[in-house]
Amino acid sequence: MPGSIILEFPDLYLTGFRFTVQLSFFGLIGALVIGTLVALLRISPIAPVRWVGAGYVEFFRNTPPLVQLFFLFFGLPFLGFRFSTDTFEAIYRAAIAGMALYHGAYVAEVVRGGLLGIDRGQIEASRSLGLSYMQALRYVQLPQTFRTVIPPLGNIGIALIKNTSLAATIGVSEILFAAEIVESRTFRAEEAFVAAVLLYLVLTIPAGIFVNWLERRLLVAR
Repeated sequence: MPGSIILEFPDLYLTGFRFTVQLSFFGLIGALVIGTLVALLRISPIAPVRWVGAGYVEFFRNTPPLVQLFFLFFGLPFLGFRFSTDTFEAIYRAAIAGMALYHGAYVAEVVRGGLLGIDRGQIEASRSLGLSYMQALRYVQLPQTFRTVIPPLGNIGIALIKNTSLAATIGVSEILFAAEIVESRTFRAEEAFVAAVLLYLVLTIPAGIFVNWLERRLLVAR
């Protein structure tokens, strides 16, 4: 049974679970920061700035995240950039960067849509009151935007949790990596990987419930 194999190898699965949570958390924070900044580039009144934002989105949305991970960990050192001299730290940081950069492109489009959905009259009113462009963004557009884009951002966060499994390919000891080690030791592939599925569900189902609850709270607040 999947539960029994987790009890047989608690250290491997718990370590994998912990690293998956960490990758998900830091990757999502990075994606939100990067995505918000890129969204601001995308709506800039300066055309070259908009092109930079569009180029970022098109590149990261239209290339496989696995290839991006490989490039970050194996390719960047050839260009003279290393995340760390310690191999473990380099793998871990490359995985976080890969999650943040890839999902940041999707966050950017969601946030951009939210920003463009704000009534133009509010922006004009804020400018007439003496707010600068950046102040209008900070105090008027962004707060309203994040209240309206919670559901799609939540879906991106859940997708990110699932995509952390790609980090196993570069050696991060997350859930899938733990399942692969258990399978190699026991040859009980079905149990090992079903256990991994259950652990991912432990993360994604509560995340989905939380997003739905937060969406309802924001609707009531409005």
